[in-house]
Amino acid sequence: MTEVYRVDVEITAPVYDTEVTDRVIDAVANMFPNADLEEEFGEVRGETHSLEHFSELLHRQEILDTARGEFFSSREGDTFSFALKKQAAFQGRVNFSVGEPDELGEIGVRVRVEEPSLEEYVDHIAPSTENGRPVDE
Repeated sequence: MTEVYRVDVEITAPVYDTEVTDRVIDAVANMFPNADLEEEFGEVRGETHSLEHFSELLHRQEILDTARGEFFSSREGDTFSFALKKQAAFQGRVNFSVGEPDELGEIGVRVRVEEPSLEEYVDHIAPSTENGRPVDE
């Protein structure tokens, strides 16, 4: 059975005077290759409706529990948000930005889940693990 997921993902990343805009765009595209990206003055903004590639990165890096913690800790109703470090994203790696803001700025991500529930969607992109392996696989 194939699930239908309806999600809206908003992505924002500041572009500082010391940065090359194309590198910031590349960092965002490395995490969210299907995002429609726009360059605005001092910022890259994007929108997508899928986190499949991002989920693959979480699985590959084996950081599903970390991701789940980030997603659920920021939950507000049908929405969760998180921040990623731009430098790591430029290199194709997921590194959640927690605590002090990163000196190069962060990629801000806001996810609103319409269908199914937020919990079911998080289970899909970052399933629970047991002994380091996803429970459902």
